[in-house]
Amino acid sequence: MTRSQGLPRTSRSDVPSPRVLGLRRERAVEDLEMLGWTGREHTSLLWTLAAAGSPDLALNNFVRLVEALRAAEEAGDLPVPGAAHPESVAAAAAAQAGADAGQGGTDTGQGAARSGQQDAAQADASQIDPAVGVPVGQVAQFTDVKAETLLAAVEENPNFRRRLFALLGASTALGDHVVANPGTWVDLAAPMPSRQEMMDAMLAAVGATPVDEAGELTFKAAITGSEADSALMVAYRNLLARVAAIDLASTMVERGHTPPKALDFEALSLALTDAADAGLTAALAVACSTVYGKPGAENEKQPARLAVLAMGKCGAQELNYISDVDVIFVAEPADARAMRWAGEFINIGSRVFFEVDAALRPEGKRGALVRTLDSHVNYYQRWAKTWEFQALLKARPMSGDLELGRDYCEAIAPMVWSAAEREDFVPDVQAMRRRVIENVPADIRSRELKLGEGGLRDVEFAVQLLQLVHGRTDENLRVSATVAALRQLVDGGYVGREDGQVLIRCYEFMRLLEHRLQLHRLKRTHTLPEEDDVQERRWLAKTSGRVRSTDASGTQRSLVEQLELDVRQSALQIQNLHRKLFYRPLLSSVVGMDADAVRLSPEAAKRQLAALGYESPQRAFEHLRALADGTTRKHKLQAIILPSLLEWLSATVDPDAGLLAYRKLSEAAMDRSWFLRLLRDENIVGKRLMFLLGTSPFLADLLLNSIDSVKLLSDGAKGPKLLDREPAVVTHSLVAAANRQRDPDKAIGVARALRRAELSRIAAADLLGLMSVEEVCVSLSWVWDAVLEAALQTEIRAWEDEHQTNAPATISVIGMGRLGGAELGYGSDADVMFVAEPVEQDGDGTNGAQAAEGKKDAGVGKDGADVEKTDVDNSGAEKPGSSADAAGSDASAVDPLKWAITICESVRRRLGKPSQDPPLEVDSNLRPEGRNGALVRTLASYERYYSEWGETWELQALLRATWIAGDKNLGMRFLRMIDQFRYPAGGATAKQVSEVRRMKARVDSERLPKGADKNLHTKLGRGGLTDVEWTAQLLTMQHCDKEHLRNTSTLGVLKEMAAEELISEADALTMREAWITATKARNALALVRGKRKDQLPGSGKPLAQVAAAAGWPIEESQEFLDDYLKKTRRARTVVDRVFWGEDIVEDAEGSEFDHMDQLDWGADHHPEDSRAFGIGDHVELDKVLNSDMLDRDWAADRRDEVVRAFRGRRPRL
Repeated sequence: MTRSQGLPRTSRSDVPSPRVLGLRRERAVEDLEMLGWTGREHTSLLWTLAAAGSPDLALNNFVRLVEALRAAEEAGDLPVPGAAHPESVAAAAAAQAGADAGQGGTDTGQGAARSGQQDAAQADASQIDPAVGVPVGQVAQFTDVKAETLLAAVEENPNFRRRLFALLGASTALGDHVVANPGTWVDLAAPMPSRQEMMDAMLAAVGATPVDEAGELTFKAAITGSEADSALMVAYRNLLARVAAIDLASTMVERGHTPPKALDFEALSLALTDAADAGLTAALAVACSTVYGKPGAENEKQPARLAVLAMGKCGAQELNYISDVDVIFVAEPADARAMRWAGEFINIGSRVFFEVDAALRPEGKRGALVRTLDSHVNYYQRWAKTWEFQALLKARPMSGDLELGRDYCEAIAPMVWSAAEREDFVPDVQAMRRRVIENVPADIRSRELKLGEGGLRDVEFAVQLLQLVHGRTDENLRVSATVAALRQLVDGGYVGREDGQVLIRCYEFMRLLEHRLQLHRLKRTHTLPEEDDVQERRWLAKTSGRVRSTDASGTQRSLVEQLELDVRQSALQIQNLHRKLFYRPLLSSVVGMDADAVRLSPEAAKRQLAALGYESPQRAFEHLRALADGTTRKHKLQAIILPSLLEWLSATVDPDAGLLAYRKLSEAAMDRSWFLRLLRDENIVGKRLMFLLGTSPFLADLLLNSIDSVKLLSDGAKGPKLLDREPAVVTHSLVAAANRQRDPDKAIGVARALRRAELSRIAAADLLGLMSVEEVCVSLSWVWDAVLEAALQTEIRAWEDEHQTNAPATISVIGMGRLGGAELGYGSDADVMFVAEPVEQDGDGTNGAQAAEGKKDAGVGKDGADVEKTDVDNSGAEKPGSSADAAGSDASAVDPLKWAITICESVRRRLGKPSQDPPLEVDSNLRPEGRNGALVRTLASYERYYSEWGETWELQALLRATWIAGDKNLGMRFLRMIDQFRYPAGGATAKQVSEVRRMKARVDSERLPKGADKNLHTKLGRGGLTDVEWTAQLLTMQHCDKEHLRNTSTLGVLKEMAAEELISEADALTMREAWITATKARNALALVRGKRKDQLPGSGKPLAQVAAAAGWPIEESQEFLDDYLKKTRRARTVVDRVFWGEDIVEDAEGSEFDHMDQLDWGADHHPEDSRAFGIGDHVELDKVLNSDMLDRDWAADRRDEVVRAFRGRRPRL
């Protein structure tokens, strides 16, 4: 039979087909025929079935229910109607009557709130319930629960079938429960159960009776074990089914009917909380009997006073269908039996209902499960953290000895409402929220209703923060439930009325979706179905009451599209909650934004600023007033954008400095109309700018003098505009712009301005995580190259213009050190050497270089420098009456080398002039003879010096030499010339290796600043930059015959070493990670301090600032430091083995120890010698000492002198 064959031919036009009804199961037609729902008179019933979340599920569950009823009837096992509603337990009723009067904890207004919520849930008891046609307060009367009675009720009562189909089509778990307990279908016609009815039902399920002198809600159960578990589960799910049926029917949208109004959120949450309270009170009764004996038993004992405090959503009476229930126990006395009672209670509740969790207790899972009241108070007074007081906002006596519970709440309330005064209050709250978001897996973050951005937890955190801030002085805010607290914040003038209403609506919608997701299978979840799971998303859309709408083009959206649109809009509005809850009222307190806006008093505004992380709220308030209090268009624009900017700024490590920097920047940009428009129209620009201003004072100063760089914070067609520029293009642009200026000072000014803009771009991209460490270093090096090129060309051109002749020599600039390796940091100087060669001057083609080589020996100094006629002193200043002055009148008589010295010194002097920009220090101290040597040499002079007098350290320095500016041909000739010295055939000699190691020991000992922590010094510290770089350079010197190692980059050398198997891949990776980590940390120090600094702070805000600049979350500054120490420590181990040729031995505790005893030194040497070489130093001192004795012909008995000679060369940990 086909699907349509079962339907009368005459009815086809009136009776909807199974496919139209949304029925896809093969048995759907058979099921409809079995039920007799094929006629025109069943059309309305069928459309109700179609409105269920899953019509197939609803029909299948209904058929199963009918079959179960018929089977029970055949077996004579049908329950009696109303059996699920036994008479109330009189004692329980009396106890509960007293308990209801005292529920409240820290929530002084909870009683009124409960009254209002009950009114919403059970209003107008005198009216008729349309679901069953009887007064609301009564249970519908059925003569029996037979299948035929059910079928008749479904056909005759539209409202009852709405409840039934809504439940059966939405919840697989509760559908199974109804089928397994078929007589309970009559309960679904009853009104919302009251708290008392729920308590009675759950206590009756286990035969509970009150315990004298043990608290209002302390009972003992007549049954225990698995029998009690089964009874509790059935009774609890009966209650859930009743609540869920009413809830689901309120969002069922039937064809041709006006969309219903969803059940009041607070009423539903209260009902679910009441059910949980009742279930857990019954579980406590079973646990009591388990531990203390059943009523009347011979072994029965009097239980302790035990109060169960509900926390979280249960404590606030805003529970979900399935949610962990957090509890805290207070007992008098807190003995072993009381602890066992609490443990049994947790086990029973978790087995039967939901997870019961006591992890919020003092000391968490490591702390005692049960404590006395005094013990609790003592803990919160001495050791509790901020998040614990935030959690206590929602504490409520739930079960057991309620009087003891109320005493607990009264004792902790003063501490809760003074938590905002704690020094670490703001960072703790912010860090907690960030951790929640970060712990959400990235692949489900966009589907997270609770923990993702724009989710439920955002609203709850914000509301709680405002309560803690202002609840100190306003007791009306001391309520537990989120929605109730938000209303109080609106009424108290802390949140705008419209903003509050929007947030409540969005929050309740998200909670509605959460409820529906949990009802499906009675599982704890708050994650939307996968995007490609259209069936599940359609089910969610239907059960949540989504109604189709049309888009701007008039096209009707599907239910799934409507759901997705509603979720996006709600999440977006919630994402702006900080702006709505915190910042807009702040701005309104400064300037009247509109008539309806909330205006905080100045004191409340400053309190709020302090709570948002501003250490100087008074100054912050003044900055806001200066920015937004005015009548001009710019002031009005500031008032519009500042709420967003303040929100982003408060998430930075230093919002005070950031706000001051923004004020300065706004004032400097006053004449740029695009500035505020850009911040208003492109959120990403404002968000990035606030992060930068609140993180890096160095960049804030740069932007102040390079305002147009702010435009680069926006995104272009290919991504962030900060990445649009190539270093080579920047170099060309800088040089070209400087060359357009004939005056050297103006040209350098242009170069400075372009350098400033480029530094701003690089620093911004670095801080925002858009550039790697290597990219940052290369970009900074290219900027220096360009500045030197522009400065050199400017000086030469100015001389040529003045003298109307060509330059007498070519000059090339050789980059050394980190500049040569393209590894510069923000605070690095430019290490360079200058080389010059005369150009042809004579008509006969005589080359100036040849003439220079023909000078008499007296014209060449000890080091090979051409200095005979140089009238420039060592400082670079020209002497009065010098030959350079004389050359001004006769350009043809200019000495090429003197001219080159004058030009290069002018470059250094002009670049080094003080300015508002970061320094441009040109350091030429790596040249032959250092500061005492000639500033400029010819190629032949350099070659003569290195061949005759070059020391090992100078040859080592040449490993980084590369041409960076000036005449490229000359620069490449220089590099080819020095290859014979830096890459000698056969590599470095044993003596040179020894000298390199000796020099490294001296560097470690002598150059480390006094008082510096060698573990935290990024350059000279253990495993820092110097350790890694010297290791790479020593291996290059030893194996320079391998051409792949001839690389000026440290990281490049490490890579090639591993490829050549000179070191292992693991060692190369260890040193690479340490170098990158130390460079990143060093750059971060410069970005924060504004100047070169190598020592990392050890703790506190200074460390947090550096960590943030290095890309770490604010609250993970210690993790940043631990990561640095771990990586540098590992690198030092590799350096010890590779550079020093040592094998490190560690003791059981992981600390190094020395082997001085193995060197046959007397005990009298140990204290002094260990200080000299560092505790745990593993230098092969015996070899070093022996080799030096041979070199200096020292006798073995002069060992003490050797120790003194080498003391401090290589300090260790």
